Amino acid sequence: METKPARVRILDAAHELMLTVGLARATTKEIARAAGCSEAALYKHFDSKEELFVRVLAERLPRLTPLLDSLAAQPGRGTLEANLTEIARQAALFYEQSFPIAASLYAETQLKRRHDDALRTLGSGPHLPIQGLDAYLRAEQAAGRVRADADTYAAASLLIGACAQRAFAYDATESGERPPVDDFAARLARTLMGGISVAPRPAQS
Repeated sequence: METKPARVRILDAAHELMLTVGLARATTKEIARAAGCSEAALYKHFDSKEELFVRVLAERLPRLTPLLDSLAAQPGRGTLEANLTEIARQAALFYEQSFPIAASLYAETQLKRRHDDALRTLGSGPHLPIQGLDAYLRAEQAAGRVRADADTYAAASLLIGACAQRAFAYDATESGERPPVDDFAARLARTLMGGISVAPRPAQS
């Protein structure tokens, strides 16, 4: 049986540990042990635990950022509602999988501050999906598919915020289940379209 490359084993181990014990408690020593390599070997591939976290998000979770970048680079492709539905679907899945990893950081203020500083240095952070969706909506605005007076940043914040909240807002409900992702994404996109699309709005009665 072929052994996976060390970098892949490290990412797999980091993903599993971050999910099970949380980012705050997943040390590079434990990640290296789970990957079957030394800590020194881990640091040959990743400069820090924060970089490892960013790579886990980018390579092991739904690929939200590449989708946003691709759409922003080519506005006018597909329908606006279909694109927003897919963005919402990917975002909801991304936050569903990343929330258990990052939640432990919020219990340790100093660690959270160090982590945020490291993410700034790496050019990463949770604000990027909002900025990415804002960039896409502004590109569609320039292409004439989003109303000229639409607040694209607010629209991006509403959609991404709702997707992030879905990751934790339903645990205490009677069923403890999240809304099904496909229906959730379609309803978000449809509602957002009512506020930003150039399509005629229904007459008010």
